[in-house]
Order: sequence, then C-alpha cells, then structure tokens
Amino acid sequence: MNENGGREEGVFTRSCYDVIVVGGGHAGCEAAHAVARLDLSTLMITLREDRIGWMSCNPAVGGVGKGHLVREIDALGGLMAQVTDWTGIQFRTLNRSRGLAVRGSRAQCDRRLYSSSMRSIIHGIPSIEVLEGLVEDVVMEGDGEERRVVGVRTEEGEEIGCRALVLTTGTFLNGVAHVGHEQIACGREGERPALTLSDSLRGLGLVLGRFKTGTTPRLDGRTIDLKGIEVQPGDEDTRPFSSRTDRASFPRLPQIPCHLTRTNRRTHEVVRKNTRHSVVSRMNESVIPTRYCPSIEEKVRRFPDREGHRVYLEPEGLDTHEVYPAGLSTSLPLDLQLEFLRTIRGLEEVEILRPGYAIEYDYLVPYQLTPTLSIRGLRGLYSAGQINGTSGYEEAAAQGLVAGINAGRWLKGENELVLGREQSYIGVLISDLTTVGTAEPYRMFTSRAEHRLLLREDNADMRLCREGWLAGLVSGEQLERVKDREARVAREVARLERTMGRPGADEPQSRGRVSLATLLRRPECSYEGTLSRDPNPDLRLSGTDADTVEAEIKYAGYISRSRRRLERLRELDNLAIPTDFDYSCVPSLSSEVREKLWKHRPSTVGQASRISGVTPAAVEVLSASVLRLARACG
Repeated sequence: MNENGGREEGVFTRSCYDVIVVGGGHAGCEAAHAVARLDLSTLMITLREDRIGWMSCNPAVGGVGKGHLVREIDALGGLMAQVTDWTGIQFRTLNRSRGLAVRGSRAQCDRRLYSSSMRSIIHGIPSIEVLEGLVEDVVMEGDGEERRVVGVRTEEGEEIGCRALVLTTGTFLNGVAHVGHEQIACGREGERPALTLSDSLRGLGLVLGRFKTGTTPRLDGRTIDLKGIEVQPGDEDTRPFSSRTDRASFPRLPQIPCHLTRTNRRTHEVVRKNTRHSVVSRMNESVIPTRYCPSIEEKVRRFPDREGHRVYLEPEGLDTHEVYPAGLSTSLPLDLQLEFLRTIRGLEEVEILRPGYAIEYDYLVPYQLTPTLSIRGLRGLYSAGQINGTSGYEEAAAQGLVAGINAGRWLKGENELVLGREQSYIGVLISDLTTVGTAEPYRMFTSRAEHRLLLREDNADMRLCREGWLAGLVSGEQLERVKDREARVAREVARLERTMGRPGADEPQSRGRVSLATLLRRPECSYEGTLSRDPNPDLRLSGTDADTVEAEIKYAGYISRSRRRLERLRELDNLAIPTDFDYSCVPSLSSEVREKLWKHRPSTVGQASRISGVTPAAVEVLSASVLRLARACG
C-alpha cells in the first residue's frame, strides 16, 4: 500500500483508517471505543446511525453468568456497565438466596436512553468516525498465510482502506425473518440484511454455518391488566454494575417494577394446534435454533406436560407504553400470536404493537478464530459477537472489547490480550468458542466455568483491572482505587481471623469464644450477621467489599483447592504447541483425536485438553511428545 492508503492497482476512495469496525451493535461499540482509546483512527460502518447500541431484543443487561461478563467488561475499561448504570430502570440480584459465586446482577434498561447514551459516547470520541453504509466485501492482499486485510468495499462501490478490520455484523449476514408463512430478508426489526458479505467471507476460504434466534411480540402496556399479577420489584439496596459509577447519584432514573404471569393449558393448546404455521415446523435441519431462549412453540413441543411457563412483563422504558413479554418468543402469524396471548392472565385484552418473529442468519464457525479473536490465516481480520456463534448483548460486548483491544495492539506491535479460563468468564467464553466450538447459539452460564469460585462478580475488578491498565483502557487512578480495595479487603479478612466474637444472647459467657472468621464460615452466617458479635462494629465494610470478604472467608477451603488445581492446569496451559507441530507423528493418538487437533490447532496442551473428544490419555501422550520436541530443540 502507498502512504495514502491506496493499492498499486488503484487508490482507495477514502484515506486509510487504522481500524474499520463493521457494525454498531454492542460488540461494535466496545470494539470501536477500545481502538479509539489506543489512539488509533477508527471508522464505524453501520446501517443506521440512530441504532448504534440498540437493544434489538429484551432491553435488559446481565443475569446469571452474564452479569459476570458485564462487570469484567467494566474492569477492562469497557462501556456496557456504565451505560447500564446510567439508563437502568430496575436493578435486581438473581439467585440472591444462593452462594456469591452463582449470583447474577441484572438491570432492566430504558431502551432508547441506552442507545442514545451509547451514541453520545461514540460521537464524543474525536478519533471515531461513523459512516452509514453496507459493507459487501472484504478487500485482501497477499497470498497464503501472508494474506492481510487492506480495506472494505461498500454497496455503492466505495473502497475504504484500513490496516485492521473488526466484523461485528450480528444477525445481519443473510438474515431472514419469519412471521408465520411470511419471510422477510432483514437483519433485525426490518433493517436490511448483508446479503453479499457472506459470499465474500466464503471466498476467503472461511466456513459459515446457520443459526436461528427470535424475539417476542411487543405489547401495548395500556391494554394489560396488572391487577392480580405478581409484582417483580427491583432491589432496595441497588448496586451499580460499574466501579466507576458514583454511588451518591445512583440510580439516576426512577425505578419501576416488572410483573410475572404464566402461560396455561389454553395457551399451549392454541400453540400446539397451530405449530404448522410457525417456522419451527419448516426450519431447514441445517439451521440450528437456540436452546436457551426457545420460542413458545418449541417449549410446548419439548415440554408437553408442563402446565405453565413464566412470562415476565418488562417495560421498555419510562416514556413508552411498549412492554416486552420475556419468555414468549414466537414466529406464529400475527393473528395467532394475539390469540394465544389473550389466553394469559392479565393479557385478556392485550394489543400487539409489533409482532414477534424468528430470524435465521449466517455465522462464522468459531474454530477458525484464535484466542485473540483474529481469524486464522487472514492477518488483521477480527470478528466479535453473534457472527462468532454467540447469543446475547453481554457475550457480544465482551468479544467486541477483546477484538478491539487486540486489533489495536496488533497494529502497534504489542502483545495481544489473551484471557485465561482461570482469569475471567470472558476467557471461558473465548476458550469455549475457539477450542470446543458451538453447535447452537452460545450463551454464558456460571456452570461453564470450572473455576467459578474464583470468578465472582464481586472480585471482577481485582482480577482484571490490571489487565485493562496494561491494555491501555484503564487509567492509573482507577487501578490505584482497585489496589486500595484489595488492601481494605485483606485487612478485614485478617482482622476477622484474629478477632474473637462476643457470645450470642443465647450462649453462656463461659463458653469458649471463636474468631469472627470461624463464625462466618458457618453456612447460616453472613458477614452482616457476624458483625453483630463484633467488639469493634465501627470497622465494618459494606457493599462489594463486604461481599468479597465474606466469599474469601466462607469459601476459603474451596478456593484453596481450586487454586491448587489451577496450578496443575497452568502447567498444561504453559506447555506451548508449535504452530507447525505434526500430530501425525504422535504415537497412540486415535484418528479422531488427530482430526480434532488439526482442525482446532490449539496453541497449548491446556487448550487441547478442553477440546471435546480429546481424552486425558491423549493429553498425556501429547504432553510427552511436546516436551520431547522442546528438549530436542534445546
């Protein structure tokens, strides 16, 4: 390329950008922000500028597993947590009665305010330019392993140069929406799909699959009878997602309740009789539906004996009557959607503002990704979000942040960010995609993390803030605040270990006293309850600090065992496999294992051990072969 960003056979229409981000959804916003924070010129190309950061499905952030991702995004310097805190209209902690490792923070957001807040951030960064347009082709130069991205081509024929490219196309690749027997080519909510970009990616030798997801009808809240329906209030002691949010001004917006109702036998009968009109009955077998957010048609088919499925009525904002009935995704015709809705308590006279629909779309089979979210064999090309086979805003935003950081660091010649499974849920997410792959739209759960006692929401900043600082997105001041928090927690843990608790009201004074830490380890005791027997109650901590202290003491034995196990696993993760390693020379490996290793090309023995079908015995044989090669090479 010449100094103006052109090629020998022609000149790009625009000046060359450092990075182009294709897409303005949750992944695209995090990617563009990360690149810009690294002082690189960034172009975001999106179909509609007014839909930057748009919540196309449920206007909610977080949940079990997903809340962990949001706090980790914040710890690394991303945007989602802060914007959620600014625009949340209900904050709740899920699994509150269970252990800290599996609790999940969730916030209902004002959909329009979330998008406008994210747009304000993106437009407020001088090094980000936004262009409305449709990318049809990825422009590459070079041959074989030396192929590299040099730009994109839009539908107008404009060629725009770049040194790195991040694809965050969501459900837009060959997107087709289904409402009853009607099929509409679109990316979401009637927006145009990207019809030729899939062909461009296939032309680069990439393998694409096809997934399906869907959304619910949107209801007119003025036609819903809330009397007699269970109220779902938010938490009284609301906590922000972001460690950067000022607690004194949180929450910013009025807090409003959601409501809970249920389907019934009449609902299921309407759905069962009319399933033939749904896309579920016509879907090509090569199109994989989402298991974790099934349509009501799929629920009725898969659980024929269940009497009722929960339906959460969730407001979409403070200045709209639109209500999202979570749990009622459907692709039935509009008249049948209305018919089954009116069998549900509280919805007997409901009106639909917009019908629900199913959407199928192309995705990039993720074994072609590296742990940095670059695409193997195509230098400078990264992808993030639903294009990688995931489902959900949080998974998309986490990937966008990592892809943006790594595109920027790659251009600067710096080490790219690779998060381990032991460090974060983001590391679990990317590891699962790149080593195991996914046969259905991937959703994060706490059960996916084998080290979940170490990866709690309360310690996300302590785990990852330094990584964000090293990556260039977290300020030194923020890092110092996290160090101060670590010191506070350590001091309190040590104090509780050495402080003897006062006898309880029902205990004789003569009974031998135990430390506050020993009391806290009892299953029925909480940090707050233990402090009622503290001779120095003024020293107590609160909020997230208190959660971290409680977890570190209550789960100390489990945490210690997890860390010992982790050290053993690290030995495998530190055992690198050369990129040109010949698996055919490893004795005793089955042909199936060899095929999977060639396909996924793990960079370490630890990654190889997490590939489905690679047995412990195969890992031992592979470890020995890699060690022998390392010794032979000196």
